[in-house]
Amino acid sequence: MDALLQGLQLVFNGQTLLVILAAAAFGIFVGAVPGLTATMAVALLVPITFYMDPTPAIAAIVTTSAMAIFAGDIPGTYLNIPGTPASAAYVGESSLLAKKGRARETLGTNLVCSVFGGLFGTVILVFVSPSLAEVALKFSSYEYFWLALLGLSSSIFISIGSKTKAFLSLMIGLLLSTVGLDMMSGAPRFTFGIPDLMAGINFIPVMIGMFALNEIMSFYGSRNEVRNPPSLSKDKVFGQVPVHVKKYWRNMLRGSSLGTLIGALPGAGADIAAWIAYAVGKSRSKDRAAYGTGHIEGIVDASSANNSGISGAWVPALVFGIPGDSITAIVIGVLYMKGMNPGPTIFMEGSGLVYSLFVVFFVANLIMLPIGYLAIKSSKVFILTPRKILMPIILCFCIVGAFSINNSITDVWIMLLVGIVAYILARCDFPMAPAILGLVLGTTLENSFMSSMLKSNGDLLSFFSRPISASLGALVILVWLSPLLVRLYQRYKAPHTNHTPRSS
Repeated sequence: MDALLQGLQLVFNGQTLLVILAAAAFGIFVGAVPGLTATMAVALLVPITFYMDPTPAIAAIVTTSAMAIFAGDIPGTYLNIPGTPASAAYVGESSLLAKKGRARETLGTNLVCSVFGGLFGTVILVFVSPSLAEVALKFSSYEYFWLALLGLSSSIFISIGSKTKAFLSLMIGLLLSTVGLDMMSGAPRFTFGIPDLMAGINFIPVMIGMFALNEIMSFYGSRNEVRNPPSLSKDKVFGQVPVHVKKYWRNMLRGSSLGTLIGALPGAGADIAAWIAYAVGKSRSKDRAAYGTGHIEGIVDASSANNSGISGAWVPALVFGIPGDSITAIVIGVLYMKGMNPGPTIFMEGSGLVYSLFVVFFVANLIMLPIGYLAIKSSKVFILTPRKILMPIILCFCIVGAFSINNSITDVWIMLLVGIVAYILARCDFPMAPAILGLVLGTTLENSFMSSMLKSNGDLLSFFSRPISASLGALVILVWLSPLLVRLYQRYKAPHTNHTPRSS
């Protein structure tokens, strides 16, 4: 109880609360600008945290990351350009809803689901973190191989339109993930003598090119299409949210649970959590045909998983010092710098600071509601600003965002080349999302496979030798066979429906 009171005192003081407000505004701005990510926002904060006490420093990082993940939905809804990678899973649903005049309703639902997911993940972080971290630690290279394969398979099955084109798009992403040094031999692959490509292709410039630059080129390449969404004067932010929450509360719980579990897996994070939550939501939905046409249910699962994944990523970071995602990888360095050594002893040595961290999570997610509401109300700038003025500004931010990742002009060229290829593919109705996921998970897939083959001396059956690995493997195979099983079921059902006795 003393530790909890100490944690409350560390958070509820003028300095920490002011830092939380400033970090919230900064996170909203960064997340709402296409090309800038939550990870970049946290990285920019690190030099400033040098001059802060431990609690305000951690509060700034937690608040910024939570706000940026939500704010990424704003340009995704209005411009079909995800502000952060975590918003890419459902950007199509959000954009189509905006074209129906439901942009604020969509963002209001996103906001409430994000707050719920963040609070759900925080409760799990506080009460169940040791147990979840133990489960995450049991994942070896075999389990990560199947998990990556499950994510890649999901990207094909949740895509709209031709599955063949989705598969080819995924192959493009996997091809890009092979650029760089081979993990086994150390030999350079597809680097063409460019030193900057030795470390591989960063997914941020590729994401900017595929979504933002592609959207800009589509705008200037389209003469007759009206690119502006309709007037949203009658669209209320929270008007339909209670109806959606009442109807899809199970989706919110499922998405938040999946987000927390996946976030607790080292290297997964909110991006993968959103994809898997969207795929699971679609597979369990009673109205699957509505997915991809602007369906609010598709947003509920994924946006709940986004912010719960952030909280979940802190579980292995705090308990074992293993980063759950790129943000907590930065956070671990800040914790060490502030004398809070991540690991089991952190709960004994600095209990007051740990409780202050928990309190900060609750405060950051609760304050997201009013600040997010103000951000949605002010986001009408996307409507009022003519696209011919807005698009060049976005292009400037895209170039800055691509360059600032590694301070490399090579990343800018990658963004431009990928944008041109993505524009051509989009004109042929190729989905972009599988390519992004292929690039993100390709390295994990290859490294896990090669590590597993080395450990097992090339025995493929070893991928089914562990209980968790065998379960994930069976799930992946079931996903692959699901179209065939559905077709066989339909063939079996058809004769019975055709020979039903007629009523006299």
